[in-house]
Amino acid sequence: MSRFPLEREIAFNVMDVARMLKTYADQRGRQFGISRAQWVVLVRLDRSEGLKQSELADILDLQPISLTRLLDRLAENGLIERRPDPNDRRANRLYLTPAARPLLEQLGELGHEMMSEVLDGIDKQTRERLMRDLAVMKDNLRAAIGGSGSQRQTELVESYE
Repeated sequence: MSRFPLEREIAFNVMDVARMLKTYADQRGRQFGISRAQWVVLVRLDRSEGLKQSELADILDLQPISLTRLLDRLAENGLIERRPDPNDRRANRLYLTPAARPLLEQLGELGHEMMSEVLDGIDKQTRERLMRDLAVMKDNLRAAIGGSGSQRQTELVESYE
């Protein structure tokens, strides 16, 4: 029995798993010449092309300048393009290029392989329960964040998942 409260240990373990998963994704993504952060941008754009840079920054919880650097690299590599927003001259909308599609397929296979390794030894029923429990935790966090004035970010995250 741990001398620390179970709730605290859950929080630490969730954060540890997330941190380790990020490290592992960075290591594995290198074979394609891409960082985890770039990978995340591509996947989010694949889910919702046409986002404004500011919307994507909110979803990814990144500072606009950090996202701009990521987008610059992806654009230089021919994976994304910025198009002017027809309703706002100051804004750009983000789109994947045809060159990004094969890379996204490879990254999807890599992600599947990685998660097979990560979830090895956890049966399907337990995985499904874990997914439901994590969804409840996310809903609880959304409610807590929404109550503290971050409703816009919560709405954006919900709409692009």
